[in-house]
Amino acid sequence: MRAAFLLAGVVAALPATAESVEPLAEARLRYEQADQAGFANDSDAFTLRVRAGFQASQGPLTALVEAQGNLAIAGSYYDGLQGAATRPIIADPQNVALYRAQLGLKLPFATLTAGRQRIGLDDERFVGAVGFRQNGQTFDAVRAEVAPLTGLKADVTYAWSVRTIWGMDGTGVRQRAVNGDNIFANLSYATVIGTLTGFGYWVDQDEAAVQGFRLSTKTFGARLSGTQPIGKAKLGYQLSYARQSDMGRNPNDYAANYWLADLALDLNGPKLGAGYEVLGAGTGVALTSFQTPLGTLFKFQGWADKYLTTPPDGIRDLYLNAGWSWKAIGPAKAVTLQAAWHRYESDRLTRHYGDELNLLASARFGRTTASVRFADYKAYLLATDTRKFWLQLDWTI
Repeated sequence: MRAAFLLAGVVAALPATAESVEPLAEARLRYEQADQAGFANDSDAFTLRVRAGFQASQGPLTALVEAQGNLAIAGSYYDGLQGAATRPIIADPQNVALYRAQLGLKLPFATLTAGRQRIGLDDERFVGAVGFRQNGQTFDAVRAEVAPLTGLKADVTYAWSVRTIWGMDGTGVRQRAVNGDNIFANLSYATVIGTLTGFGYWVDQDEAAVQGFRLSTKTFGARLSGTQPIGKAKLGYQLSYARQSDMGRNPNDYAANYWLADLALDLNGPKLGAGYEVLGAGTGVALTSFQTPLGTLFKFQGWADKYLTTPPDGIRDLYLNAGWSWKAIGPAKAVTLQAAWHRYESDRLTRHYGDELNLLASARFGRTTASVRFADYKAYLLATDTRKFWLQLDWTI
């Protein structure tokens, strides 16, 4: 019902004679296979995700409407809601939904956006769109992006609902939407050594079924990211620190720290990188470690998705990566090969959780990007051995 009112409001606000109307269309065809120790059967999912809509503009005003559908074409898998839980989870349930419905106002020094929208802040560690999963994540929110001076930007959002990846059948701990009072505030400034950002995120969730309010937290931190030339090469770096504590109706009383140090060397073809990320432990009780429930978690701590919820004793992730990219090889454009290795340990008591290898190959052919991806998690003290494999085609208009 809320989606219908939101859509009606956006459509009613469309200018009668818009200056421009831009169609929006994209599709993703994916095969995903998961082999996990402890399950008698593998999961195999062949899914098709389609998004379509339009954006209209009239002077400083814009209106955007986009629908989304995910179809399970073939395979046997547990999607977190339907299917047998005797198979590993592949979190892409079938779905038809209003993905985005937003109004925008662009002023000389500010952009205002209201409605259901996609939000990704910084590297999406804390707030993101969960772009890898077929259904994605959006926010019912109002957002103001203000740039009063060159290099200075304030970005503030109030979100009253988070539309999750679980879609129209979401229920219980995996709800279709998680309502609450969320505030995301960023203040960034471009310096000669990179963009310096201070942030505060207040996540106050109203749904008792989602971990009994234990994901209601406040987080404050700072981040520096930038690149510097080294001869013909480029050195990229990210440094981040944050501190998180309970808020609202969260019954836990805790505080935990977050650290990130990441270096990436681009040699105009070859690429090398290394990093160390810590999501600290609090008291050692479940959900007193540093949590990031609204982030794009697939981008962090490996693709096997073993640490979507931070363990009670926290996690330390030491990772190394290497790759090679080409602008073109024959008809293939933006060709990329990538490998990454992770070693996971607990933050509290320093125990070895496991190791993971990630491999990726991708290339673009016209409007279509093809990719092959592989993840191999070797468990020591946490979770179980897991292998995942993906074949994917992404097309956009």
